[in-house]
Amino acid sequence: MTEPADWTTYLSAQAGAAATLTGLVFVAVSINLSRVLSIPGLTGRAAESLIQLFGVLIVSTTVLIPHQPVTALGTEILILGSALWLFQTVLQIRYMAGSTGQPRYWLITRMVQTQFASIPFCVSGILLLRGSSAGLYWLAPGFIFSFVAGGMSAWVLLVEILR
Repeated sequence: MTEPADWTTYLSAQAGAAATLTGLVFVAVSINLSRVLSIPGLTGRAAESLIQLFGVLIVSTTVLIPHQPVTALGTEILILGSALWLFQTVLQIRYMAGSTGQPRYWLITRMVQTQFASIPFCVSGILLLRGSSAGLYWLAPGFIFSFVAGGMSAWVLLVEILR
């Protein structure tokens, strides 16, 4: 089985990138706070972006903890992935319940991005719990889709908000 120690460089790079991007989105939201608060649905979008990027940081640093039993690591990743999915899904349901007047495909895009970003973490955790060496490899799509989803939301918060 592939050991988490073999992934140290990759996970460290993911954690560094996620920390940097999380900070940039946080600053962007702070700079545009009055605008974010004035447009229905954007506070949830900002939260989703921060959650997706911060989730990469949390998952990658969790895996970097040395000498963890594989079952503990699988449990931690499954719990983190489930929490990331649940929190974002609740935000999207609240967005859907409100009448924002925005196109429905915006919500669908956000929902698809959330699934692609969060579900690989859950799969990773389940596979690790089952003793499969493929578990760690499922982190990569979770990281990639989290960066894509977080980046797209950041674009809305930085650029589209000013149009």
